[in-house]
Amino acid sequence: MSKIIITCAITGSIHTPSLSPHLPYTAQDIADQAVGAAEAGAAILHLHARDPQNGHPSADPAHFMGFLPDIKARSDAIVNLTTGGSAIMTLDQRLAAAKQAEPEMCSLNMGSMNFALYPMAAKDRDWTFEWEKPFLENSDDLVFKNTPRDIAHVLTEMGTQRGARFEFECYDTGHLTMLRHFVDRGMVKAPIFLQFVFGVLGGMAPAAENLTHMKRLADQYFGEDYQFSVLAAGRAQMPLAVMAAGMGGHVRVGLEDNLYLEKGVLARSNAEQVTKIRGLVEGLGRTVATPDEARAMLGLKGADNVAF
Repeated sequence: MSKIIITCAITGSIHTPSLSPHLPYTAQDIADQAVGAAEAGAAILHLHARDPQNGHPSADPAHFMGFLPDIKARSDAIVNLTTGGSAIMTLDQRLAAAKQAEPEMCSLNMGSMNFALYPMAAKDRDWTFEWEKPFLENSDDLVFKNTPRDIAHVLTEMGTQRGARFEFECYDTGHLTMLRHFVDRGMVKAPIFLQFVFGVLGGMAPAAENLTHMKRLADQYFGEDYQFSVLAAGRAQMPLAVMAAGMGGHVRVGLEDNLYLEKGVLARSNAEQVTKIRGLVEGLGRTVATPDEARAMLGLKGADNVAF
């Protein structure tokens, strides 16, 4: 098996500050946790921004620039910026920071979908900020929009014009079909890096048979031209990551996807999750890729060719 790439998703736009005191949302905390995750073994850092005053998901390039230069100065990890942002943002808002920063990698969701977070608001708790509970509750009427036109726009703006490669996030089987469509159009070329996403309410359930099915379809659609990684939200994070590692795939962890280290125990940092999955995959005989090894595997343009 090839070396295994660990991605760490540092903060995301799903969890809110009241759900865990360890979720980073200031620039300093995001930078510190990102660097810690890289030191623990993450080759790729997947990054969103937050308003440092209240932790609300942010598309403001200034909020991204509050931590991107610091991370680059203290780490050689690959920066992978979101183009998904949050379902409450427009496409132009979601792309603003990535267009300015010109990172080596971007995420790209391969379709529109329901993105339901409202079950997280059901538990009684003291909410730190007024926006949190309504943000979660109102997701029962929330659609994340990424049409074929939107996808083509992101591929052009970030790929063709700025040289980024993509983490293609596939939440369902149809997302693989859509990606194949863009391969056929000549807008996506190998090497292809797939991220199978499980456990989001609106996408695939985190079941072993769904992972094996996605792998079969990817083999059919992309042959030898792709590598895959697995992201499982919540309690399925570690079990499906270990399964992916055993199948020759790569893994993603981080507080964007799961706030816990084990049942009932909040992860105190992103680095804790990276350390845990590193031990598990190394126990399977996999060797963790360095950032430069991951760059070579994924055909990236290099850290010297970014704009931060």
